[in-house]
Amino acid sequence: MVKTTAVQWLVAAIALGVFFAAPWFLPHNMTQLVDVMVFILIALSWDMLGGQMGYNSFGNILFFGVGMYLLASIQVWAGGFTLAVYNAAEGGDLASFTVDTPTFVASLVVGLLVVAVLNFFLGLLVGSQLLKMRGHYFAIGTLGLGVAAGEFASTMDILGAGSGMNFVQPPRTLELAPLLYFIGLATVVVFFILLRWLYSTRFGFVMNAIRDNEDKAEAMGLPTAQVKAFAWAIAAFFAAIAGGIYGSSKNFIDPTEVAFSGTTIGVWMLLMTLIGGKGTIWGPIIGAVVFQLFKEFFWTFLFGWQRVALGLLIVIIVVFFPGGVMGGFDNLRRKLGIGKSTAEART
Repeated sequence: MVKTTAVQWLVAAIALGVFFAAPWFLPHNMTQLVDVMVFILIALSWDMLGGQMGYNSFGNILFFGVGMYLLASIQVWAGGFTLAVYNAAEGGDLASFTVDTPTFVASLVVGLLVVAVLNFFLGLLVGSQLLKMRGHYFAIGTLGLGVAAGEFASTMDILGAGSGMNFVQPPRTLELAPLLYFIGLATVVVFFILLRWLYSTRFGFVMNAIRDNEDKAEAMGLPTAQVKAFAWAIAAFFAAIAGGIYGSSKNFIDPTEVAFSGTTIGVWMLLMTLIGGKGTIWGPIIGAVVFQLFKEFFWTFLFGWQRVALGLLIVIIVVFFPGGVMGGFDNLRRKLGIGKSTAEART
């Protein structure tokens, strides 16, 4: 079992303090700060499969999008509105669909918990079937999940079809971005603590055994099928919360460009984990922050070429920094002869 050192506790405390104070130091960048919390959640959730188990999944975008649509629908229902009538407005008369502050906050918080639990069971269902495949067959199968979900949502008139769906407008007296940010931060803290504990248990050992050699793990009698499905269910739980927060922040759901966008959000999950270093608990967090900084820089100074720049970033990371930021720390530690490497202490 991995023990947490005093230095690691100190680093965690400093990181939490920085994140907690960020809204007061960057009050005009709340949208970007909310995105950071969302990115950390989806990077950590992707790393559960891709980093800890070696299953490179593009299917987490399914839970991200489903969480987004479910939260929006729950908030519509909580406001006493009919979903079909609400979406028939198509953005032209949404000002009439207003709720008071207590109702809005309650529907947001309770709605996030509901969509997380529902996606947990969806993750169990999907994982129990798709995780029977391995390698590129699994990756292609999960890629189809997001594409199919996006196309399905585009045909559902009750969800706004291809025109998309707006979230219920928050009351004018409520500052939504800070609320979403601190909900996201609290979720990140809970997820981090859960993963820190989970990776130090037998469950985490089995996950790593699956990554290293699944056939041998099965031959040893380890419950690989159950662990794989349960791990994806946990990832789905938090990916759904991230989707709900992200959709609320953007205030609009496009089925293929926002909710189930495999070419952006789906790829970003993988990219952020690679930047920070997959198979570690700090790597996805560092990668999410670094990625957000790069993304904002590209969108500000290279607008029109931002996707090209992100593509080049992927190539540079894969070729020159395969271990990410955490891998760079490992190399430095080995040269200085201090501490344990990330490979020796995965979490």
